[in-house]
Amino acid sequence: MNIQQLYEFCLSKKGVTEHFPFDEDTLVFKVGKKMFALTSLKKFEDGSPSMNLKCDPEKAEELRAEYDGIRPGYHMSKIHWNSVDFNKDVSDKMICELINNSYDLVFKSLTKKVQIEINEN
Repeated sequence: MNIQQLYEFCLSKKGVTEHFPFDEDTLVFKVGKKMFALTSLKKFEDGSPSMNLKCDPEKAEELRAEYDGIRPGYHMSKIHWNSVDFNKDVSDKMICELINNSYDLVFKSLTKKVQIEINEN
């Protein structure tokens, strides 16, 4: 998966916005003003892309045990976030599933009012 495919996939989800809140390198995707995915543009350019994604704590541990390319979230809560390396043993299909899961976790944490607003747009 390249940066353009990742970008289009994340933005295809309802209510998703893109931001650069930390610096000019870290692309953050949010739903309802809450982060669900972030990645370094420089790492894509360097050929070592990765992405931080929110994950259920128990599932996060299982994924880390199963895949070399999934590790505790870099600069994030190690309990709730994973860093996923794109050029290791994690398929594009699995990366999409992990993005979907991260989006769903964050969406479900939003207030009902915000969820309804997102679904109506």
